[in-house]
Amino acid sequence: MEEIIITDVAPRDGLQNQPVAISTSAKLQLIDLLVKAGVPSIEATSFVSPKAVPQMADATDVIGAVAGRDDIRISSLAPNLRGLERAMAAGAREIAIVLSATETMNRKNINMSLDEAASVSEETLRVAKSAGLRTRAYVAVAFECPFEGLTPLDRVLQLARRMDDAGGDEIVIADTIGAAAPAQVKAAFLALREAIPVERIGAHFHNTRGMGAANAWAALEAGVRRFDASAGGIGGCPFAPGASGNLATEDLVLMAEQSGFSTGISLDGILEAVTFAEAQLGRSLGGEALSWYRSRKARLAKQAVASEL
Repeated sequence: MEEIIITDVAPRDGLQNQPVAISTSAKLQLIDLLVKAGVPSIEATSFVSPKAVPQMADATDVIGAVAGRDDIRISSLAPNLRGLERAMAAGAREIAIVLSATETMNRKNINMSLDEAASVSEETLRVAKSAGLRTRAYVAVAFECPFEGLTPLDRVLQLARRMDDAGGDEIVIADTIGAAAPAQVKAAFLALREAIPVERIGAHFHNTRGMGAANAWAALEAGVRRFDASAGGIGGCPFAPGASGNLATEDLVLMAEQSGFSTGISLDGILEAVTFAEAQLGRSLGGEALSWYRSRKARLAKQAVASEL
C-alpha cells in the first residue's frame, strides 16, 4: 500500500489566528495527542514577532519541550534569519519558510517586495541547511491572492525552483485562501513535477470553498504524496482575508485510506485530539468526516452494549 506523509499543522497554522489564548501546556498536550494518533510530522510553532502573532509568543518554550523527540518530525516556521536564530537556539531540527507568490501579499504581510521576500527566504534556507537543519519552503497564495486575484503558474514555478535551489528539502505549494479547484490543482502539480522531483513536493490546502479534499485528490493524481492538514480543520492565515480553516486531517486520512493509500494515522486518535482542541477553543471543530465518524462510533457502542444484554 502506497504511503502518504501528512504534516499536521494544527499547533501552528491552526492556532496562530485563534481569538482564545492557548497555554503552552495545552499546545504540548495537543502535540502529544497527535503523536499518539500516529501523525508522523507536526508543524509545532512559529518564530515570528509576538506582537504580530501573539499566539506564537511561546515558540521557544514549545520547541524546547519537543525538539529532542525521536518519535516525531517537529518543524517550526522561521521566516527570516532572526527567526532562524531563535529557532536554532531553542533546539529546532527542522524549519519552514513562507514566501508569498504575489507582490501585494508580501507588502501586506511582511512589508517587503516579492524580490526582497524571495531573497530573505533563500538566505534563510541556505543558512539553515549549512547548520544541518531540515527545511521546508512554502510558496503561499500559489493559486489565488486575496489582493491580486489569480496567481500566474509561471511565477509559482519560478519561485518553487528558487526555493529548491536554495536548499528547500520539501517545496510546499499552498492554496492559502482555499480558492483552488481540482483541475487547476492537477495542472499545477503536473507542471511542478517537471521542475522539481515529485517526492519533494508537498501540498497545503484550505477548505474555504469546500474543495479541500477534492483538491488533495487532484494532487494525489498528479503524484504528490506529501500533504499538510490540520486536526479538526483548525486554521486560517491572519494576514490573508478570507482564509478559513485548513483541510482537516481526518478528511484527508479517510479519503486517502478508503482510496487505497496508507497514512499510519488513527481516526480514533485524531478524534481525541480534536475533542481536546474543542475544549481549549470553546467551540465545535471537525471536518466533513468527523460528524459521521462520531455518529458511527456512538452507534457501534450502542450495538456493543445491546449485544451484552
